[in-house]
Amino acid sequence: MSKNDTKKVQTDADVKKKAVKMVITHLKKKIGQPYVGKQNMDDWIIEMETLLSKQEFDIGEYFEMRKKLNDIIERTIDEEMRYKLRDSWYSLGKALDKKVKHK
Repeated sequence: MSKNDTKKVQTDADVKKKAVKMVITHLKKKIGQPYVGKQNMDDWIIEMETLLSKQEFDIGEYFEMRKKLNDIIERTIDEEMRYKLRDSWYSLGKALDKKVKHK
């Protein structure tokens, strides 16, 4: 059996999950300092990491999490933090649009 025969075929769901994980990693770095409402963001990240740990991929659940993130952003008082979180919201949307590249 050759090396290529054992290679896992990537699906759109695999690509989306990987991209979402990268967004979450960057988001964690952004929210390192304390701010009013940080606990809401921390709770959302825990919920998202739980979702990412699931074997199955239900795009609807990820869209629901994006809506929740938007609600958290709208309730964030710190304007600078709100802009940082908004960038992550956009990045999350782009991550959910990713697809496998075909040669």
